[in-house]
Amino acid sequence: MASATPNFDAVVIGAGFSGMYMLKSLRDKLGLKVRVYEAGDTVGGTWYWNRYPGARCDSDSYIYCFTFDKQLLQEWEWSERYPEQPEILRYLEHVAERHDLKRDMQFRTRVTGAEFDEQHDQWTVHTDSGEAVTARYLIAAVGSLSHTNVPNFKGLENFQGQWYHTSRWPHEGVDFTAKRVGVIGTGATAVQAIPEIAQQAKHLTVFQRTANYCVPARNGKVDPELVKARKADYDGIVQRIRESPFGQEHYLIPQSVLDATPEEREREFDRMWDAGGFAFWLANYQDMLFVQEANDICADYIRRKIRSTVKDPAVVEKLMPKGHAYGTKRQPLDTNYYETFNKDNVLLVDAATDGGIDEITEKGIRAGGVEYEVDIIVLATGFDAMTGALKALNLKGRGVRTLDQEWSDGPHTYLGISVVGFPNLFTITGPQSPSVLTNMPVAIEQHVEWVADCIDHMRKTGKTSIEPTSQAQEEWVAHVNEVIGSTLFTSANSWYMSANIADKPRAFLPYLDPEGVGGYRKRCDAIAANGYEGFSLA
Repeated sequence: MASATPNFDAVVIGAGFSGMYMLKSLRDKLGLKVRVYEAGDTVGGTWYWNRYPGARCDSDSYIYCFTFDKQLLQEWEWSERYPEQPEILRYLEHVAERHDLKRDMQFRTRVTGAEFDEQHDQWTVHTDSGEAVTARYLIAAVGSLSHTNVPNFKGLENFQGQWYHTSRWPHEGVDFTAKRVGVIGTGATAVQAIPEIAQQAKHLTVFQRTANYCVPARNGKVDPELVKARKADYDGIVQRIRESPFGQEHYLIPQSVLDATPEEREREFDRMWDAGGFAFWLANYQDMLFVQEANDICADYIRRKIRSTVKDPAVVEKLMPKGHAYGTKRQPLDTNYYETFNKDNVLLVDAATDGGIDEITEKGIRAGGVEYEVDIIVLATGFDAMTGALKALNLKGRGVRTLDQEWSDGPHTYLGISVVGFPNLFTITGPQSPSVLTNMPVAIEQHVEWVADCIDHMRKTGKTSIEPTSQAQEEWVAHVNEVIGSTLFTSANSWYMSANIADKPRAFLPYLDPEGVGGYRKRCDAIAANGYEGFSLA
């Protein structure tokens, strides 16, 4: 029988950006007793697990960081525009040490289940070590892209070589020297990894399931004068990214692409292309993601770039994206991705033209009836995004209901932060919040601060439970779907639309606020100011 006095005020699951800041906020600002559980050996979350060749962030480093520590913004020096995984992990380790976070974290511990005790308004949390603890609040900081997707390839268990998933990479790395390698997947992860693997492997065969629209990263050292100017303007930068559409200093061109002359368009496209990064995706013409004709014009520019980069016309045709509008799938940033297909040791096998993957054999991969012998297989097959990691926690809410049951036709949340029937549960950057459509640290800080303020309010007003009302949740789900229904996103078979996982109900997983992440922030603040409108507090 659970005690009326819980072991902890809050249990946080995950020690990435979200879990670290959640602990800092609850413990150091509110003085709460907090325990963080983390399956990995240390902090870092996605930057602990994803160590594949070429792994780096794709938001500019000066905004891909915590903003709560103003002194650290001045002190920390990033080496490049987009730092690699080891550097980001070093940064997060430094933050953990600087704020003494690890003393309240338990590593190498996976949460295996939790159930809500309705009598005492608290959660009982179970771990793989057999431990059971109670907490008033349960905060899932498990990450939007953390539940690994290994497709059920026939025969994978028979493969005589080595195989690896990009998100579970060996810490000691993988030596591709003199090896024949097969990479399955051409999403954002593969686009980073393929050029790196091609430099080392004896031969690389890329198995493409969907051709992607890639834009250049333009990574490199940042001009010291620009770094200095940014540090002098950090208060302004933080305010701008918090109020911005996508948590970045990117703003859409307030004009239809159809109203611009061909010369004007080309100038703008060239400017964004040369700037690199997400500019072409997030700072393009305002109707690009809403009007197919406008989208076609933007997409055609990228197609022309592919044609001018790749030498073999047959390979060019395979690399041409088909069947989805530009920008409706996660935008990969590339460094020599298309150029890699000009190498003599690289072969592209396309599911659409060369036949899909039939099976994994003892010696390699059979696709379209042809066996490609490889020594190493790399699965760049992504994640069960947004909902997978939450469902894997085996949470049981009121009436022992599970998220699997509640989300049988897709996620149902209020603001992407809480769920009917699961009191005192908060999901940081959960489904139906801006999350993956923003620069993640901006979305994370907004959620963490909102949750901390909410818990503070509850303690001050003597409340012991909070959950959304059914009406508020239903209206939020309808709003999320209505907004995205007016865009081209729903036409793509993307992981945004849950389409990468067999049998996963088709639903748009994040939330695209008409006013961007800044508009979502205002919405959440107004709900709190109105006495947590749409929530039931008891």
